[in-house]
Amino acid sequence: MSSGTRGYHHGDLRRALLAAAVDGIGEAGPATLSLRDLARRAGVSHAAPAHHFGDKAGLLTAVAAEGFDLLAEALRAADGGLLELGVAYVGFAVEHRAHFDVMFRPDLHRPEDPDLRAARERSGAALRAGVASLPDRRPTADDPDGDALAAWSIVHGFATLWLAGVLPQEIGDDPRAAARVVIHRLFRQA
Repeated sequence: MSSGTRGYHHGDLRRALLAAAVDGIGEAGPATLSLRDLARRAGVSHAAPAHHFGDKAGLLTAVAAEGFDLLAEALRAADGGLLELGVAYVGFAVEHRAHFDVMFRPDLHRPEDPDLRAARERSGAALRAGVASLPDRRPTADDPDGDALAAWSIVHGFATLWLAGVLPQEIGDDPRAAARVVIHRLFRQA
C-alpha cells in the first residue's frame, strides 16, 4: 500500500485507531463516532477498526479501559494526600475529556470486559489507597469502602459540573485550583 492513496503504515495500528477515536469523541462526542469515520480519520481501510475492535461497543470499551488506566496513573502520581488525589481526578477529567465521556457510560461499552474491569479496578485501588491514608479513617465492617465512594462521588460530581460549564463564574477558570478550594472545604473542622 502506498502512503499516497490510502494512508500510512504504522507500527501499532490499534494504538493509532484509539488515538483517532479519542480525537473524534473530543470533537463530536461518542454518539456520532462510527467505525467508518474512524477508518477515515486513521487513513486505513474501513475493515481495519472492525478487525481490531469488532464493533463500536468494542472500540468504546477499549477507549474506556485506556481511560481508566490513564486515571490510575494520574491518581498514583498525585502527591499530597487525598486532597491532591481529588485535584488529580478533576485534572484528568478535563485533560482527557473524551475518555471521561466514555468511561462512565456503560450503555456505550461492555462494562464486563475483562480488560476494562481490570483497568477500572486499578483506578479504584488508587483512589482507595488515598482514602486509606486519611489519619482518622475508620472503615466499618459493613461498609469498608464508604469513604472511597464518598470521595469519588464528590470529585466526580465536581468534574462533571465543571465539564458541563454550570459552576458559578466566581470559581475561576482553573479547574485544578477551583477543585482544590472546593475539596479542601471537606477537611475543615466544623
